[in-house]
Amino acid sequence: MIKLFPDVRTERERRLAICLALIAGYVDAFSLRAFATYVSFMSGNTTQIGVLTGQGKLFSALAPALAIVFFVAGSFAGTWLTGQRYSPRLLFGLVSILLVVVIGLAQLGALDAAVGIAILSLAMGMMNATLSKVGGEAVSLTFVTGDLSRVGSHLALAVQRAPLPDAQGPWDTHRRRAARLGIVWSGFLAGAAFSGAVVSYLGVLALLPPLVILLALTLFLREAHRTANPAPPEKPPSVALEELAAQSRSRAAPAKA
Repeated sequence: MIKLFPDVRTERERRLAICLALIAGYVDAFSLRAFATYVSFMSGNTTQIGVLTGQGKLFSALAPALAIVFFVAGSFAGTWLTGQRYSPRLLFGLVSILLVVVIGLAQLGALDAAVGIAILSLAMGMMNATLSKVGGEAVSLTFVTGDLSRVGSHLALAVQRAPLPDAQGPWDTHRRRAARLGIVWSGFLAGAAFSGAVVSYLGVLALLPPLVILLALTLFLREAHRTANPAPPEKPPSVALEELAAQSRSRAAPAKA
């Protein structure tokens, strides 16, 4: 069946992607202010490691290296859990617990910069595994370089009037996908801006807003995507119409005989 409008599932995924990108930008900006290290922007950390190593500042390169190691570990854990058909709500709960640990250690005066970087990088790596697509489009939640690259690609293809191979319906176009990815990027930017405004006043308690959002997702989220016995992906309308015509011809053939 050809869909004329985005389905409910796609709209839920879109809203969730914006929400998670906002959290990622917020936590990344918090870590940058508190520890001078990114916990979701691993491209920046990789560049930082290279520059510091080239300058002979090997000890200073340990912080961004630590962030990369724990981000990869978090991505591994999150992907493994989703691969085992666990609900994304479990991951949101685990990320919430990690934020609570950071806040608690800070309140006790026991939060070392290395520990904070490790825990927050682990949390962002796990969160990145909770949603990989919105409709038929891949999205990046905790880093936005890929999203911006795809925005440019979709805009160029829209100008060329190129068809969208995996279109979910007549409404699904290159322009619409570029706009959707642009909104996800805007969510990341807004989160970073809000974090930058409040960290100076709240300190580590600035992590409370993303914690509250994650707890709400853990308790009340209606699944944005299927995690068990997923239905096969819907075929593009052109393919569906061709198959329907072939079936009609096959049924008509015996009658003529």
